[in-house]
Amino acid sequence: MPVLAHVLAAAPTSSVHVDSGDTAWVLACTALVLLMTPGLAFFYAGMVRSKHVLAMIMQSFTCIAVVSVTWVLVGYSLAFDDDAGGGLVGGLHLVGLAHATTAVPGTDLSIPPLVFVLFQLLFAVLTAALLTGATADRMRFESFVVLVAVWSVVVYAPVAHWVFSPDGWLHRLGVLDFAGGTVVEMCSGASALALVLVLGPRRGWPREMMAPHNLPLTLLGAGLLWVGWIGFNAGSALTAGTLAASAALATHLSGVGGMIGWLALERRLTGKATTLGAASGAVAGLVAITPAAGYLQPLPALALGVVAGAVCLFAIRLKFRFRYDDSLDVVAVHYVGGVVGTLCVGLFAATVVNPAVTHQGLFLGGGVEQLGKQLVGVVATSAFAFAATYAIARVVRATMGLRVTADDEHAGLDASQHAESAYELTTTSTIGRSHG
Repeated sequence: MPVLAHVLAAAPTSSVHVDSGDTAWVLACTALVLLMTPGLAFFYAGMVRSKHVLAMIMQSFTCIAVVSVTWVLVGYSLAFDDDAGGGLVGGLHLVGLAHATTAVPGTDLSIPPLVFVLFQLLFAVLTAALLTGATADRMRFESFVVLVAVWSVVVYAPVAHWVFSPDGWLHRLGVLDFAGGTVVEMCSGASALALVLVLGPRRGWPREMMAPHNLPLTLLGAGLLWVGWIGFNAGSALTAGTLAASAALATHLSGVGGMIGWLALERRLTGKATTLGAASGAVAGLVAITPAAGYLQPLPALALGVVAGAVCLFAIRLKFRFRYDDSLDVVAVHYVGGVVGTLCVGLFAATVVNPAVTHQGLFLGGGVEQLGKQLVGVVATSAFAFAATYAIARVVRATMGLRVTADDEHAGLDASQHAESAYELTTTSTIGRSHG
């Protein structure tokens, strides 16, 4: 979190000097971040087959409930309490949000600590919801609930401590991550890869066509994500000022660049520029700018989006080459996009944008030092998130099972897991009788 990179050190019990403008801004951005999870639900729901659409939406909404509880109980403390040793995880002083109204340990913010708690809570919610895109169409609902609850505590909270907390080891190393390229994007992407390897592919993949059933729904979701991402990134300044404005502009431009890069390459490869490509490219650009939004000037942000859009489109091919069924391309878009954006900080980070940049990017004459630090962040986050998630998934599979039966998968998760249907269609014969 950028403000955590340059705020004045303060004791955990220091008084909070609240600025009403900063508070109003971060509260508004908090609402925008919350909007992103329903947006993600629609984005993913349009891309699955019609018999799985409600299950897709249900999983995202479930993340709101489950992760909110785990964050309040212990997740926030593990992420932001004073370090419990080695910069790896926070302590338990803030369990149940005890003492959380006093201050955010190690910082001197101008917003009430509980606003920060809620803002960070919704980051955790969205990150967990990203996993659903990889496991679409085949995971048991009860198993998903248990896995997400454990994952949010065992995987997400420690990585958040590493990067966002002033005591975290990656933070102390000097890794720059404005709004979660490591914590949100790479953590979810590496975890998604581990999860699908344990879960196994959808039955019939890749032989059967599994085309999106409702692209307008996906485009609606992409639009909501784009709006929410302004709050996600610009709100991470935690103040209403020039840094927030710069991050908002960079975020938008990278989303635009992502759409351009994806569609240009898609048209080159296939002869068509698709609506799904437009939505996916915009998201790829927004993913890539997440770690870099508060460090890049406008033109590098636009260029980052173009590169990310093209690279993420190429990355989709990896799942067919290596035979892992990442249903909705979480690895290709969020992991790969997160890596591109995180490394880009080491190329284009500018002190003129953010005083927290002590070593400018390589292309701005700053040498390779910051790029090397960013690479350490990429490797450490990827390795831990993958290994820990793989272990959690194996335990859940062994104790309660991960996937639905073949019959339930064929019938669809909407019916088998929730006893509902997204679409009630009236047959021709029924219509005829109603007018007979």
